[in-house]
Amino acid sequence: MMLTDDGQAPEAPANLAGTGIDIPILLDLVLKVAHIHSQISTNGVAEYLMLPRTVTSELLEQLRVDALLEVHGQDEVFGYRYSISKRGREMATRLLEHNGYIGPAPVPFEAYKAMLEWQIAQNPPVSSGQIKEVLADLVLSEDVINVAGLAISSGRSLFISGPPGNGKTSIGRKLHDALSGTLWIPHCIAVENNIIRIFDAHCHDVIEHANRKHQAIDRRWVKIKRPFIVAGGEMTLESLDLAYLPALKFYEAPLHMKANGGTFLIDDFGRQRVAPDALLNRWIIPLEHQIDFLTLHTGQKIQVPFLLRLIIATNLDTDKVTDPAFLRRLGYRTHINAPTEEMYINIFRQYAKRHELSVEEDLIEHILRRYRSTGREIRACEPRDLIERVRDVCLHTGQQFHLNKALLDLAWNGYFGSDEYIYTKSA
Repeated sequence: MMLTDDGQAPEAPANLAGTGIDIPILLDLVLKVAHIHSQISTNGVAEYLMLPRTVTSELLEQLRVDALLEVHGQDEVFGYRYSISKRGREMATRLLEHNGYIGPAPVPFEAYKAMLEWQIAQNPPVSSGQIKEVLADLVLSEDVINVAGLAISSGRSLFISGPPGNGKTSIGRKLHDALSGTLWIPHCIAVENNIIRIFDAHCHDVIEHANRKHQAIDRRWVKIKRPFIVAGGEMTLESLDLAYLPALKFYEAPLHMKANGGTFLIDDFGRQRVAPDALLNRWIIPLEHQIDFLTLHTGQKIQVPFLLRLIIATNLDTDKVTDPAFLRRLGYRTHINAPTEEMYINIFRQYAKRHELSVEEDLIEHILRRYRSTGREIRACEPRDLIERVRDVCLHTGQQFHLNKALLDLAWNGYFGSDEYIYTKSA
């Protein structure tokens, strides 16, 4: 790592050996870049591979010497224009049949692991004050707040159970906000001759480094916010292993590997398209040893770090989706009950205040009477949902956003259905 005006950053390799990658892998990558372009330049290839221009020049010169590239003249100072030769095109075609990856040069697998472990060790601990601050928008019992805080500050896993609609997913998202700091992750890593793509624009929020284009910074690495990744009912056992892309012939890292250094939330546990016990067995080694084993399409297994906050949320009966062996390996467990009427009132007022809405004295009692008369159990998400539907009504009718009994009745009927309760003046 090197110190810059914008914090620490990985230092660019000074030469080919400094990349940590076998030279043939880099030469093959440059040749494939030349194959898909009519002409390439020293600077253009350097940008494509995210390598220093001096390193790229060595690779291009070697390919020229091997008669795989042809020089077409100078391009800016110390740079040249090239095109692929007939021999080079034939070779590139064969290379693409075995590995279709074309993009930023990889970093060594060991460098990825070492960098991840070093960065996590540098992150400051999470305090109880930070936990209370990020959970301030939620109305929770002190017990839930304390257990959740212990899980995050210790780096252990957290299992959240309870009926639906009471904030389990929201707690997971809020707890992640307590994790400060940033991460440098590679675009991809090399495991022998295999390429595994780590950076995913759909999962990772990039933080632009002020000196990112400076030649001294290793641009094979991307600075991101600590990742927060959610997997729900769509998760399968296959999605927890390396995804081999047959058409491109390289690998995509699984979601929990992309979540390293951040938080991985498994939502709606027990509703996946795979038996819960199969998923539980899959997590036993990672939870106990902070490592995971992934399988290449050749059958070879690689050991990868499992350094993240794992949060599992379910609204199903815990006894039906877990077993004692799994629960023993979990760090912390908490149960989110349905809110009391007093908690419901606090949630309603808090959400209304956030939108600068005044609440009449008997307005919430009016809603609570509807819950009682229909025998409906209240849920923590429903004050928000009802107020948002009042907003819909106001927009639809051209009114200023406000709350009253008539608007809430319309919101209730649209949200729960109008047949369950007939509002009368006496109510």
